[in-house]
Amino acid sequence: MSNLIKNNPHKPSNKISFAQRKEKTICSLYEVEHFLNDFKKIVKTLKLYKILK
Repeated sequence: MSNLIKNNPHKPSNKISFAQRKEKTICSLYEVEHFLNDFKKIVKTLKLYKILK
C-alpha cells in the first residue's frame, strides 16, 4: 500500500527552482520600478498642466 502512495503520478512536484524564482522576482521589481517612474512623470505633467493652465 505504501508503494502506491510513493509512486503516485498525480502528485504535483513541490520543488522550487531558486534561479527561476530569483529571475521572476527581479523582473517583477523591474516592472514595478518602471510603473512608479511612469506614474511620477504623469503626476509631474499634471502639476505642470495645472500651473500653465
